[in-house]
Amino acid sequence: MKTMALLGIDLGGTKLAMAIFTDDGHILFKERVPLGNRKGNEVGKLITDQISKIMHFSESQGNIINSIGISVPGISHNLTGTVWAPNIPEWDDYPLLSEVKSVVSEIPVTIDSDRACCILGELWQGNARGCRDAIFLAVGTGIGAGILVNGEILRGSHDIAGSIGWMALKRPFDDMYSSCGCFEFHASGEGIVKVVRAFLNEENEYSGELKSKPIDDITSYDLFSAYDNGDLLAQKVIQLSVEFWGMAVANLVSIFNPEKIIFGGGVFGPGKSLISRIRNEATKWAQPISINQVIIDISALEGDAGVYGAGFLAFRNLRE
Repeated sequence: MKTMALLGIDLGGTKLAMAIFTDDGHILFKERVPLGNRKGNEVGKLITDQISKIMHFSESQGNIINSIGISVPGISHNLTGTVWAPNIPEWDDYPLLSEVKSVVSEIPVTIDSDRACCILGELWQGNARGCRDAIFLAVGTGIGAGILVNGEILRGSHDIAGSIGWMALKRPFDDMYSSCGCFEFHASGEGIVKVVRAFLNEENEYSGELKSKPIDDITSYDLFSAYDNGDLLAQKVIQLSVEFWGMAVANLVSIFNPEKIIFGGGVFGPGKSLISRIRNEATKWAQPISINQVIIDISALEGDAGVYGAGFLAFRNLRE
């Protein structure tokens, strides 16, 4: 007898992750496909081709896909089904929903932003289970937040809520913030590497671990490795990052009074050992009652939070 299954799809800037779920959140099959140099319609065709392929594969295994959820790296416009994804060329207002619908017949499809899907994934199968008010703070190449209020995703009037990379956390304004926002400029995965490079250009007498690599090749991984080895410049940069992450947590706690704030994304990862320090920094700035009520945690789903969230979108399609 054939059983019903869900398909979750997590589109990133460099890859497409897909998973077949049971309705209780168990993964039956998972696959990742690189985007390569695809852009515009080529990325759309990759998605529809992979959906068709996985639906046939799933049916051959005795599981019929009866709902699909898709996570996208940008803004998903709820009313039109179009997507803005800055890391995918020619996806300024891309008609993703209509393209997917053209290959799946009457199967329900829901699309949402990656930050929204991350908190939904944690709500379904991760560290936000049982919460009604929780925030996923995604720190990777950029920074964003999936915000759950009274059990629902906070979308904003134009589906852009959660773009916290644009938080103003340092004055005065600098033109360098125009492309990505103040918080993201200083404390994203790319941001902390920029800080390292700036210090290396300024501190001619430094001869530590980070000096051993060409400056343009340094990554956040190199920074955390040097930090773990006691490198003084790495410690200085990490301390600055902790201050920014702590201020952001304080602002989110003071505005939303959540039960949990969950850190995820590529930086957390190696940054998970910093949670207690981030909390200590947040405590200096936050509303004093709220900060003592909130739990600050790490993602239980790590790099799969987005695909789990997409699976939850598919699950919720059926429930609703």
